[in-house]
Amino acid sequence: MDSIRLPLGDIVSDGVDWLTSTLSGFFSVLRSLMGSLYDGLDFVTSTPPFWAVIIVLAIIAYFAKSWKLALGTVIGLMVIVSVDQWDNAMNTLALVIIASFIALIIAIPLGILAARNDTASKIIRPFLDFLQTMPAFVYLIPALMLFGVGVVPGIVATIVFALAPGVRLTELGIRGVDKEVVEAGYAFGSTPGKILRQIQLPLAMPSIMAGVNQVIMLSLSMVVIAGMVGAGGLGGDVVASLNRIDIGLGFEAGLSVVVLAMILDRITGAFGASKRSRKKKRSGRAAKPAGEAPRGTAPASAEAEAQETADRQVASPQRAPIPG
Repeated sequence: MDSIRLPLGDIVSDGVDWLTSTLSGFFSVLRSLMGSLYDGLDFVTSTPPFWAVIIVLAIIAYFAKSWKLALGTVIGLMVIVSVDQWDNAMNTLALVIIASFIALIIAIPLGILAARNDTASKIIRPFLDFLQTMPAFVYLIPALMLFGVGVVPGIVATIVFALAPGVRLTELGIRGVDKEVVEAGYAFGSTPGKILRQIQLPLAMPSIMAGVNQVIMLSLSMVVIAGMVGAGGLGGDVVASLNRIDIGLGFEAGLSVVVLAMILDRITGAFGASKRSRKKKRSGRAAKPAGEAPRGTAPASAEAEAQETADRQVASPQRAPIPG
């Protein structure tokens, strides 16, 4: 069997070595850019007092859904404060937001391209299958070689891991738009770009928001793996608890990850549900009852109604009663 072995691992290793030596300047710039984005957002989330951040997130939760979600957000974040994991949670939140934002910037245009071009969809789909089935630890190896130890390889691995659902659900949402609505737009002379912006994307928004939700959830699930390469945050404490066999620290950090996941899931899910409800309301207003006259039209006069009745009787005369 050794004589017919495919040297796939050697090929990949040589390719990564070539990238490291040839494009080292590019990856250095990319590392600095991602690191600066993370440091800036981490400063925004970590510098204010915890109660100010809690108030802001509670207001977002309130406008996203209701006061119940806002109250749950406050309680969950206070639990994180009470177990002394607030700073780590804010570091993790910054990493998740940066990784999710970059992943969505890549995923949504790819999903639009796949939805509007069958050939592109057939080419992109195997890559998405590869990204979703490859173990997440494998992403860390080239990320470490290209970007070194720190938060940046964790962000890169998170982006790659969380990319696929955003592409799939964007494509699914656009392909699920009623073809008759799209054809009506073409019939009125709309350009393909206008149909995409004003018809397909608004109608596909619930599915796209579901993709946003899944990207954020997958990004948050990578924090522990990112902690293994020096990303810090809650993942760093989970890794430290594994090294020291510290059950208490592992439980506190893990509980904080769960609380963050629940808050982000409910908020993004609420935004998606609100878009679906507005869509249903618009469709309900558009579907008028069959016999309802449109607003703004004056009622017919008595003479006109009598003439219309007479015309109907002439058109379909009733049988005369039989004399008794």
